[in-house]
Amino acid sequence: MGKEKNPRRVADNEAMAKTRMLRTSPQKLNLVAAMIRGKKVDKALTDLTFSNKRIAEDVKKCLQSAIANAENNHNLDVDELIVAEAYVGKNLVLKRGRPRARGRFGALRKPFSELTIKVRQVEEQA
Repeated sequence: MGKEKNPRRVADNEAMAKTRMLRTSPQKLNLVAAMIRGKKVDKALTDLTFSNKRIAEDVKKCLQSAIANAENNHNLDVDELIVAEAYVGKNLVLKRGRPRARGRFGALRKPFSELTIKVRQVEEQA
């Protein structure tokens, strides 16, 4: 009886994690995401741990979630994972303001972004 299972959004050797509502601009977040693209996950975690960027901690949490999804949900080997994709999207923008001189209003935009990380298992060439 019941409904059929939804098809997977990623390949059989991949896993994904998505974080929404990150309080930073997509441009700043993309600098950190570019830092880990294509790297092995242990090297990427090390780079994020010692990064000076504030948002790197949230990116690290998303990467750890993708690794946990790969291990627990898709039975992939953690030692053979690489960061296949890390891409950034826009989210909402809070519109705030401050009073300025001569009765004017200075607009402040407080952007939010979202981050998607896909990890892929690749066999090491020996």
